[in-house]
Amino acid sequence: MIEKPSKEILDSWTKDPNNWKWGIFYYNKEDKRILPPKKNPAMGWTVNFANKRSVITFLLFMLLPTAIILLLLLIN
Repeated sequence: MIEKPSKEILDSWTKDPNNWKWGIFYYNKEDKRILPPKKNPAMGWTVNFANKRSVITFLLFMLLPTAIILLLLLIN
């Protein structure tokens, strides 16, 4: 069984500047969360670009509204 990281470890990953590419893109292969918190948790969540499930979730969030808009434009 895979042990879940403690809250302290999760917080340290989020705050570690080495896990942020160009200061804005979160990239941590150890972090399996789909949407980890941003550096400032009050600002919401971000995508972990090192996690395939996180990237797929991001793409679905982007593609679904686009598909709906295109469908509505085609109907009119």
